[in-house]
Amino acid sequence: MLKKILNVIRKEEGQGLAEYGLILALIAVVSVAALTALGGGITTTLGSVTSSL
Repeated sequence: MLKKILNVIRKEEGQGLAEYGLILALIAVVSVAALTALGGGITTTLGSVTSSL
């Protein structure tokens, strides 16, 4: 029985998937933060490009 408990504790199934999920969540948060911070500058730049056309 102790051997079965140790096998359950040592299993790492799903660990890789969880790590990928955390990386994707971090990328999403950083992307949203960057777009929020740069939103005004991008709008101004696109407006000037549109007006020059």
